[in-house]
Amino acid sequence: MRNSGEIGIIGLAAMGQNLALNFARKGFRVCVYNRTSERTEAFMRDRVRGEPIVPAYTLEEFARCLERPRRILLMVQAGPAADQVIEALLPFLEPGDLVMDGGNSHYADTERRMQALAARGVHFLGIGISGGEKGALLGPSIMPGGSPEAYAMVEGMLTRIAARSEEGPCCAYMGRGGAGHYVKMVHNAIEYAFMQGIAEVYDFMKTALGMSSETIAEVFERWNEGTLNAFLTELAARVLRYRDPETGGPLVERILDKAEQKGTGRWAAQSALELGVPTPTLTAAVIARTLSHFKGDRERIGAAFPWPDRRAGFPPETLADLEAALNLVVLVSFSQGLWLLHEASRAYDYGVDRAEVLRVWRAGCIIRARWLGFLREVIREDPEDPHLLFNARFRGEVQGRLPAAGRILDLAFEAGIPMPALSTAVDYVLSMRRSRLPANLIQAQRDAFGAHTYERIDRPGVFHTEWEGETHPPGVG
Repeated sequence: MRNSGEIGIIGLAAMGQNLALNFARKGFRVCVYNRTSERTEAFMRDRVRGEPIVPAYTLEEFARCLERPRRILLMVQAGPAADQVIEALLPFLEPGDLVMDGGNSHYADTERRMQALAARGVHFLGIGISGGEKGALLGPSIMPGGSPEAYAMVEGMLTRIAARSEEGPCCAYMGRGGAGHYVKMVHNAIEYAFMQGIAEVYDFMKTALGMSSETIAEVFERWNEGTLNAFLTELAARVLRYRDPETGGPLVERILDKAEQKGTGRWAAQSALELGVPTPTLTAAVIARTLSHFKGDRERIGAAFPWPDRRAGFPPETLADLEAALNLVVLVSFSQGLWLLHEASRAYDYGVDRAEVLRVWRAGCIIRARWLGFLREVIREDPEDPHLLFNARFRGEVQGRLPAAGRILDLAFEAGIPMPALSTAVDYVLSMRRSRLPANLIQAQRDAFGAHTYERIDRPGVFHTEWEGETHPPGVG
């Protein structure tokens, strides 16, 4: 077994197992290790069928199994668990070895680990991996970040196991430092918003239009043939059609309306606030999941908060308007996510190529969609356009769908249906098209109660005014 593995994988949950099989089926010799030997034994017994995969039952044995320099991929839980594995692995590593973290780690943790291992001469890559369990086996979208030298050590291996689009393997170097995990975090934030948009139009069709799950699935399938062609649209139709084996009815209608989250969407919202980048639609999707958890409160408030039940009189173009509205959510979500990537790359010196990011997202990942080709063209026309809204073609796609989105929001309000992703998408576009916003009054008030100063539109400088009348809150001297 000594020096038999070209790559080692630590962590044999579903993703780790499938990546091990993917590497092995592409011709690479793989050594695997899991904290509990029972899982390693079960994997070797139940899933390995002649692939060049070697099990190890201690970290020392695992390290001996690998060729030098070692290439090790961690597929363990993000956070303290990843730190514990790295610490336990360190005694068996040598200068020149490479450790890769393929979990959903926070980009700041990745940068900290990178610096700590560099002091020992060990390379480190933070690798975003999207595609779920099936993608891990058949070809995921892979987003590595770290030093170019470290990426060069595994570029051939990663591009070999990645998904492929007509533009090549869906794996590319994302940039320095924590760029790989930052890109994956933004990917997930866009995923949150896309899913929230889908959920909102589903809610409208079910609650306001009274459509069955089967009929709604047919609508999503029809939309998937057009500009909304995307994995998540296709998945929504598939989920809506699935029948509960116990009741025979749509399983989705038996699922509790409480959406979980792993934290990447929240991290993106926090990072956007820290960098001063407006991402209201991405943030609204996180808040919507949080709101869903207050099931008991919602039931209690709803019982005492009646709303007119409108289920008739909808105009014939309502479904077409819903399709346009969901397209708007998707476009605006990508716009906000790409703006966040642009500013983070500048602030943290990542060197992210957003056109290349969009290429990597073309296949294998959860947010793969027909729009990505168009968005990549827009980015390549002006790589320094932070949010795409300076581009006439992108503006045209957004502007053409605004009236439909507005009509849907009016109807949704009448029916008492919340649409936070759609409403924030519309407000974002309307705000970005206004040359003058009412922030002048906010700044005047800030100066009046706190002497925070202000700028003027008619001359340069910073000003403060002793405003006449009461400027303190009541009771404050």
